[in-house]
Amino acid sequence: MKKIIYMIALVITSFVIIAQDEELEVKGKVLFKDQVNSLKPPMPVLDVPQSVSVITDEDIRNQGFRQIGDLIRYTPGVNTSQGEGHRDAVVFRGVRSTADFYQDGVRDDVQYYRSLYNVEQVEIIKGANALLFGRGGTGGLINRVSKTAEIGETFGRLDTGADSFGGADVALDGNIEVSDTISFRLNFHADSLANHRDMFHGDRVGVNPTMRFQVNPETTIDLSYEYADHERFIDRGIPTDDVTGGTNFPIDSLNGFVIGTLDLNSTTLEANILKGNLVHNYSDSGKVNLSVVANDFNKMYKNLYASDYAAGVVTLDGYLDMTLRETLAIALSNVNEFERGTLAVGLEILETENSNYRYNTFWSTTKDDNETFALTGSTPKPLNFNVNSAGNVTYVDYTSDLNNKSDTDIEVTSFYLTGNIDLADQWKMVLGARYDDVSISVKQYGITTPTSGANEGMGAVNGNDVTKSRDDSTISPRFGIIYKPQENMSLYLSYSESFIPRSGEQYKTFGTSGERFDPDVFENTEVGFKYDTDSGLSLAVSYFDMEQTKAAEDGTGGTETRALAIDGFEITLNGDIDERNAIRFGLASVDAVRNTTGDKAKEVPELTYSLWYTHQANDMFSISLGATYQDESVINAASGPFLPDYTRFDMSMSITPNENDAVRINIENLGDETYYPHSHSNHQVSVGESQNVRISYSRSF
Repeated sequence: MKKIIYMIALVITSFVIIAQDEELEVKGKVLFKDQVNSLKPPMPVLDVPQSVSVITDEDIRNQGFRQIGDLIRYTPGVNTSQGEGHRDAVVFRGVRSTADFYQDGVRDDVQYYRSLYNVEQVEIIKGANALLFGRGGTGGLINRVSKTAEIGETFGRLDTGADSFGGADVALDGNIEVSDTISFRLNFHADSLANHRDMFHGDRVGVNPTMRFQVNPETTIDLSYEYADHERFIDRGIPTDDVTGGTNFPIDSLNGFVIGTLDLNSTTLEANILKGNLVHNYSDSGKVNLSVVANDFNKMYKNLYASDYAAGVVTLDGYLDMTLRETLAIALSNVNEFERGTLAVGLEILETENSNYRYNTFWSTTKDDNETFALTGSTPKPLNFNVNSAGNVTYVDYTSDLNNKSDTDIEVTSFYLTGNIDLADQWKMVLGARYDDVSISVKQYGITTPTSGANEGMGAVNGNDVTKSRDDSTISPRFGIIYKPQENMSLYLSYSESFIPRSGEQYKTFGTSGERFDPDVFENTEVGFKYDTDSGLSLAVSYFDMEQTKAAEDGTGGTETRALAIDGFEITLNGDIDERNAIRFGLASVDAVRNTTGDKAKEVPELTYSLWYTHQANDMFSISLGATYQDESVINAASGPFLPDYTRFDMSMSITPNENDAVRINIENLGDETYYPHSHSNHQVSVGESQNVRISYSRSF
């Protein structure tokens, strides 16, 4: 299939080069619901030969979304993973990821829960696509488009709310016209987090001032600084009944238990993000975009979690993990729009310094990282972690047993060339390739673990450090052909690739002999149909086929190729039915198997769907009803345990007495359904939120 697509692309390109018209025309920056701003250049969703979901700030406000996971619930083809209770984690078409997140097209791969207070829109692009974003993005990616200062505008907005769990939040968004050529915008938010689980708490604060300078009619400079300070309780969920004769599902009688305490399970994040962007229209036909991003993240998390459970006894494990990461990203692109297409050439440079260490928990009784405790439906809550299952007094220490320590340096140089070409009145082509040179060096500190005595099991640095390095040069192609029988309709075929270096998503280690192998490669082939009706509805139907190629040890000194084979289809219907009714519907069927065994891949429900329907009763009142369904899925091994299927209903009411004020009431899990949306592994299953009512108020000024 790949060779056929390459041949078609080569033949078509030859004809296009011969026939290319030299007349040029450039379009300005676009930022609308039907545009994908993170593509280079921005494109209407209708003309993107790939499945795309776009969620605007108004969608976020109306549906009461508070985090990335809320968006995913109403997005076909993707579902959430637990993320160990301290990070966004997404399964894109069967591919798990904690790093395929971007902000304004720039990599944002530190593990944390991202806020939505300064977001103009969120773009979820599905399918492998290294051309525009580089390594990663193997199953898909999420890009947040930030709010920026606007020249010639003065406006403000206050959003505040509270829910029945006890959570509360406030957000401010203000834009000031300093002069005819300078504007200032400030976004701020503060959240007090709460949910249905005992002991859960959290606080988030974010502030993001931005400035825009109109140097001259052709040149604009944007500056942005963002500070984030987050803290929250980590909840790793409840055990599963996977013993002989068990049900192989989460144990309902234990869904009120929380593993951990306020002192033992928590995560903190402090981040500073500085961005600068320059856009210069050097002619009526072309522009240069220079972007520079410098950030530093300080992330810590510590937690206890269930690693085993049988006969009323739970085995607890745990660790403390610390990551310090500094990144500098420079991106330069040149975009020219021809009469018959657009050509973009780009250069990107990224440098990251990452330091990580992890301590195992160390129990005074066992002298290692595991201890057992009694946990049954009749056990008092909260669990006493100072008395083990044998009735002996115990305590846990997070800073005695060093498990791993590493320093990583990453240098990435990328060059890409991509074009959107009008082959004829009804035919378009997307063609391009990206060259990535990825250099990764990991210094692994030597750790010695005593085998006997009072400090048995306790690890410490011994000075026997090892540094492993690897350079990978990879070319990632992208090809798409689009047929438009009419202006508001398109049919497409596309092929794209992406890859992950052997150091993994978070650059902590190469693993045992892992540096000998080439990067994991993901290939995505997709055919689809898109149609925009005159009333405002957008229909999209797609079929996709993805494959992962991964080299690994075969256990006998050789190598074997392991793979993940994924195929499925998606259907979406979004937009206004008429002046009073709107719909947002998505359905996805995904079949993901491990090629070596034929077993189902973990955390991939075969069927998911969502529906959000809004009726505008009159100028003052609207009501929305929502439903989400997730099929049964495998937690880890194909034999179980499993996450059971579930359906959840939501609703929202909005009252707008005038054009400046709005009151919204969002009711999540209307039927108070007990459900388990995701997990991390066996015995770590998240308990879905019970019924929650959130009341919010918005004021524009």
